[in-house]
Amino acid sequence: MAGPLLRSLWCTSRSFLSSSSYYASRHSKLRISLFTRVPGLSRGFSAAPAPAPAAAPGSPLDPSRLRNVAVIAHVDHGKTTLMDRLLRQCGADIPHERALDSITLERERGITIASKVTSISWKGSELNMVDTPGHADFGGEVERVVGMVEGAILVVDAGEGPLAQTKFVLAKALKYGLRPILLLNKVDRPAVSEERCNEVESLVFDLFANLGASEEQLDFPVLYASAKEGWASSTFTKNPPDEAKNMSELLDAIIKHVPPPTASLEAPFQMLVSMMERDFYLGRILTGRISLGVIRIGDRVHGIRNTPSGVEKIEEGKVVKLMKKKGTNISLVDSAGAGDIISMAGLSSPSIGHTVANVEVMTALPTVELDPPTISMTFGVNDSPLAGRDGTHLTGGKIGDRLMAEAETNLAINVIPGMSDSYEVQGRGELQLGILIENMRREGFELSVSPPKVMYKTENREKLEPLEEVTIEVNEEHVGLVMEALSHRRAEVIDMGPVPGNVGRTRMSLTCPSRGLVGYRCVFSSDTRGTGFMHRAFLTYSKYRGPLGNVRKGVLVSMGNGTITAHALMSLEARGTLFVTPGMETYDGMIVGEHSRDTDLDVNPVRAKELTNVRAAGKDENVKLSPPRLMTLEEAIGYVASDEFIEVTPKAIRLRKRYLDANKRKMMRNKPKE
Repeated sequence: MAGPLLRSLWCTSRSFLSSSSYYASRHSKLRISLFTRVPGLSRGFSAAPAPAPAAAPGSPLDPSRLRNVAVIAHVDHGKTTLMDRLLRQCGADIPHERALDSITLERERGITIASKVTSISWKGSELNMVDTPGHADFGGEVERVVGMVEGAILVVDAGEGPLAQTKFVLAKALKYGLRPILLLNKVDRPAVSEERCNEVESLVFDLFANLGASEEQLDFPVLYASAKEGWASSTFTKNPPDEAKNMSELLDAIIKHVPPPTASLEAPFQMLVSMMERDFYLGRILTGRISLGVIRIGDRVHGIRNTPSGVEKIEEGKVVKLMKKKGTNISLVDSAGAGDIISMAGLSSPSIGHTVANVEVMTALPTVELDPPTISMTFGVNDSPLAGRDGTHLTGGKIGDRLMAEAETNLAINVIPGMSDSYEVQGRGELQLGILIENMRREGFELSVSPPKVMYKTENREKLEPLEEVTIEVNEEHVGLVMEALSHRRAEVIDMGPVPGNVGRTRMSLTCPSRGLVGYRCVFSSDTRGTGFMHRAFLTYSKYRGPLGNVRKGVLVSMGNGTITAHALMSLEARGTLFVTPGMETYDGMIVGEHSRDTDLDVNPVRAKELTNVRAAGKDENVKLSPPRLMTLEEAIGYVASDEFIEVTPKAIRLRKRYLDANKRKMMRNKPKE
């Protein structure tokens, strides 16, 4: 009897191991990163009991012992570091810092891209914690998961105070009736005083009031913490005693102030899918919060969704696996009850926003409403002369399949098929779409990408455009330069003043059209010499503010095919800034630099020095070139104009003209830019 069971467990673990390596390379944008911690998988199958079991084996957890909490904040205010300390406090094995940032791009860039779910046990209660992104471009991740929880921890940097994205995530939490716990982080910084903390608390209170919070929500508890040092306190302190240097007070506050889920274990099973990923062995893995009832391995369930004509049945099947993330490990469970957040396998068709329920239930749960996308880009087949040299996925069909798969797992992205193997991809910002392009590039795709276009609206015969709230903090000597650049981009200043506790620093709040901010981040970093910071969040749709000013110069366009020579670049340096180095391949229509004037200039970067029997190569002068400006993908997305494309391959990122032929470009030159 034990033999078949051991063989079954061994096969399952091998499938998990193979699927984890596949997803690390092929599908890096995971929703909860279930299979990135392989050691936890073996612990999930081991015979040893889990530490601090919350319930008897095989029985669902009592909903009164559950707490579902989301950690929300502005970017870089310390959410993921806080999650590390909470996991360590509850005995989880943390292999490295920012353990929940398991996607490769997250670790490289130091940001959170996808929401992650994990659970920890504290004093007999099970806490399901959701770590969320802080960038405005990934706001859809916050909107999807905020409906899964009953409480939220609003993390605010005690030095910076509430910023643009703080307002966005707080508005979503208040909309769902959550009562956030305010955590003032980084209070151990020298510039943070008790007076500053009181001031930030007042600013947060005003933000609550402006967003229409109820009296109960306005009575939020306040804690002070240093996530980096690993402690939280209910009173202001910079150096708590050694026995209090832990997260106990925050964990106790969660149990005290976050209500348990109000759900019935007796009702038929229902769950709204909030996250989804794929696995070769298990198929689709659906994650969500159980609204009603109990689910067990082997139960018959079906996927349903609301349609204009009524409830539609998608697929019927059997629950094959039930999984729960505990710390950084995966545990297989036999059953789960209402109020718990669980992952299940067994259905191949339902996706995010659909309802999984017992077969006798034909009532679909309401789906999450997401804010509309504000920006779009066109993805197409790479048709340049250098196409097919680096990538393995080249056809429009493969590009379309990959984009459709992305749209299934990320509801904030819309994909609309276009003409001649092109696809319009709509999203929240160039950072979000840049992450998608980078993932596709690393998976072996070659594609051409159009510049971002803002999505306009028309109401009452009036043209509306998306408006964003921008918060900028710079040194005083850079204020004039930043203001001048933003004036060309149709920005309007709302507020401006000194930064408390920072002499010589100025903070500005502005509203600016989304189209004006495309590509500005790189310009801003250059103008402020890397000393300023800028944060933005979608505000509303407003009246069209008119065309932008002069925000970019012309470009140097290659009119030759072949290898770029140092001799040719030496004579081109006086014409502007170069994007290429000697030895690179170029073709007719490729952009090799930025012109010093506002017009485009056709140049020949492959011209070689003609040698004669009088002038030999050995007597040539040494060519010394200035370092070129090598663009990253995000810089390229913000740089290209409406008549240009980005050529993306696994090994190179090139800029090119939409029309490669010089004569065709001359015909189209008089056409106004979008």
